Amino acid sequence: MNGSLAANSMLLDEIIAGLNTQKCDVLICPPVIYLPQCAEIRPAALLLGAQDASVHVSGAYTGEVSAAMLADVGCQYVIVGHSERRAYHHEQDELVAQKAVQALRNGIIPIVCVGETLEQRELGLTSVVVLAQLQAVMDLLDDSELGQIVIAYEPVWAIGTGKTATPQMAQDVHAVLRQQLMQRSEIAARKVQILYGGSMKPENAKELLAMDDIDGGLIGGAALKSADFLAIINAV
Repeated sequence: MNGSLAANSMLLDEIIAGLNTQKCDVLICPPVIYLPQCAEIRPAALLLGAQDASVHVSGAYTGEVSAAMLADVGCQYVIVGHSERRAYHHEQDELVAQKAVQALRNGIIPIVCVGETLEQRELGLTSVVVLAQLQAVMDLLDDSELGQIVIAYEPVWAIGTGKTATPQMAQDVHAVLRQQLMQRSEIAARKVQILYGGSMKPENAKELLAMDDIDGGLIGGAALKSADFLAIINAV
């Protein structure tokens, strides 16, 4: 929950100025109230996404924003199941999966977040947790739809805690997720991008992105500083 009209304009101007030579997909996901502003400012090379979407199509759900509404203002992506939504709003795997379905039905690519807490990691449950979170989505999609999603692995214990996942630790989880996709559809598994969302920064981006199954980053705090965000883009 960051940003203002003035701050957004300045940040986007700085990011856009540094995108002249990028050879990767770059996506911004501002708070929903600033989507129209960012849609107007952004060039075609800068993709636009939202931070969440309602599971409902329409109706008396005050405060909710549907996937159709997001599509109406130009959103191409939406994050579903972010660790903060799961923790603070008690979103369960099935609800996250239904949000992903709503996104796809409206032509929006869902970025499905999965990840374990520190307690779950220490109990040796990392694979069990992330595979269950992904399976809930897989159960609702056919092979063609599955190949359209993006997955973001967020080790909750490595976000804002001072703890860090090594590139190999991150790669191990990404490989587990890729293998689960492979068991369903090799074509989908090769199409799906798996992003790393555990405090990727300019200092660690290159090493993380060098891993075989890490296809990009879901950037948090570092995306609020244009120099840091552009450095990560350059690492890609």
